[in-house]
Amino acid sequence: ATPIPRSLALTIYGDLDLSIIDELPRGRQKIRTEIVPPRDRQRVYDFIRNQIELERQAFIICPRIEKQDPRSTRRSVWTEVRAVSEEKEKLEKNIFPDLKIEMLHGQMKPKEKEKIMRDFKNNKIKVLVATSVVEVGIDIPNASVMVIEGADRFGLAQLHQLRGRVGRSSHQSYCFLLTDSTGQKTRQRLRALVQAEDGFELAQKDLEIRGPGEFTGQKQWGIPDLGMEALKDLALVARVRSEAKEILEQDPSLKKYPLLKERLKSFSERVHRE
Repeated sequence: ATPIPRSLALTIYGDLDLSIIDELPRGRQKIRTEIVPPRDRQRVYDFIRNQIELERQAFIICPRIEKQDPRSTRRSVWTEVRAVSEEKEKLEKNIFPDLKIEMLHGQMKPKEKEKIMRDFKNNKIKVLVATSVVEVGIDIPNASVMVIEGADRFGLAQLHQLRGRVGRSSHQSYCFLLTDSTGQKTRQRLRALVQAEDGFELAQKDLEIRGPGEFTGQKQWGIPDLGMEALKDLALVARVRSEAKEILEQDPSLKKYPLLKERLKSFSERVHRE
């Protein structure tokens, strides 16, 4: 379900089998995904209002739990991003004063989180403002809108998982990616999410954008080493895999191939096989 480029690449080497689920569960529709610039933020709020009038619900995801203290002398790339606590307060006061809004994040007590999710599932809460803590394991069939603030702060796999929190019933669902970034790389990544039909396709796009990293090293992104570069010749990889399988079936201990056995031992000592 999680589109990780390196995992996708390693499947071809034979350690992992590949299964592709290329269709939605019965009755579900593709989630309509859109990149939204700051000037169109009000349009997103109006759309949420419309969906709630149709008895739907909405997620709003923020990268941080709390805003950085303005008196702090420490500044970082996270200083200006939206925070759950501040966003909840703003929505309650200025945007949706008549709606029940709650927040959810990882620092809350388990019982408190369980109550909020139970109320959200029972439609007592209309808008849930949360961190990426809702990324997996959350099933709210009635939720039809996912708004991701600071979408450029999340990885593609994370964005894909967050988007998957809606579209879990027959209702048409929507995902809005809000970002202040105008960087070319950011736009390329977000467009990949908009265009991808499924997680496997998104993993392929992510692989093209940031690279698979090293096969014999620890780097999980960037320019490939010779091992990963060999992935481009899929016909060769298929033949090598078939040959390796035949050799191991006939001679599991590699007695007839002492040099190959030595190389394999050396490789196993250098590489952690996950």
